[in-house]
Amino acid sequence: MKSPPRHPSLLERLSALLTREPEDREQLVAVLHSAFGRNLLDADALSIIEGALAVSDMQVRDVMVPRAQMQVISIGDTTAAMTAKAIETAHSRFPVTGENRDDVIGILLAKDLLRLHAGEDVDVRDMLRPAIFIPDSKRLNVLLREFRASRNHMAIVVDEYGGVAGLVTIEDVLEQIVGDIEDEYDFDEAADNILLDQAGHYRVKAATEIADFNAAFGTRFSDEEFDTVGGMVIHHLGRLPKRGEIVQIGDLRIQVLRADSRRVHTLLVDRPQAAA
Repeated sequence: MKSPPRHPSLLERLSALLTREPEDREQLVAVLHSAFGRNLLDADALSIIEGALAVSDMQVRDVMVPRAQMQVISIGDTTAAMTAKAIETAHSRFPVTGENRDDVIGILLAKDLLRLHAGEDVDVRDMLRPAIFIPDSKRLNVLLREFRASRNHMAIVVDEYGGVAGLVTIEDVLEQIVGDIEDEYDFDEAADNILLDQAGHYRVKAATEIADFNAAFGTRFSDEEFDTVGGMVIHHLGRLPKRGEIVQIGDLRIQVLRADSRRVHTLLVDRPQAAA
């Protein structure tokens, strides 16, 4: 009795495809896309491999949370106020500042704060973990290696003058590898804030100013309470939205394509007869 034919594994199929070794990264990416086109790789695997290749060319400044958007805790706050902020933002770590915002004296873990009894007011200095400071020019692959070696999850980013430029977490780096399948057109790197994609939907950067958004869609949203379309969505929900969440604002259907625990990145906007 003949045994059933053996199907080659994914590794064997990829090895066969890579018989001719690529001479540079562009050729490697072309081979990977060819593998994807021949169903040897799925979209998720292709995105992860491309993300892993991209991090070696990216610097911390490309992915950090800017200083103006950092959620920090002041050492002068009461523990009740600190706890309320931890619950409100749902972050697991907070930079703690001294007398001014540039004076980061340590990192406070929310789990340490939430262990305190209700109404208990203590000096949190004894609970602080050391803050790690890194230059904004550090490569992401180097930072990821350092995060793994030190078991740290957050670093404070400083500019060439030593001032605080922002913060970066291990999740920020890993997101560049795991990627977002919805961003297959490299929209985040595009010069335009509003683009019509191949499916006939409008991709909108959350940082698009309300005035520009109104001009593109013929709307009349006010910019008195928020400056950007991302801010408008957050204001409408009263919280940070999750990826894939859909909100209806006026006659616009807005879907969150890319968001993390601190900010919204990309939106998908639909409206019948929307002006480009």
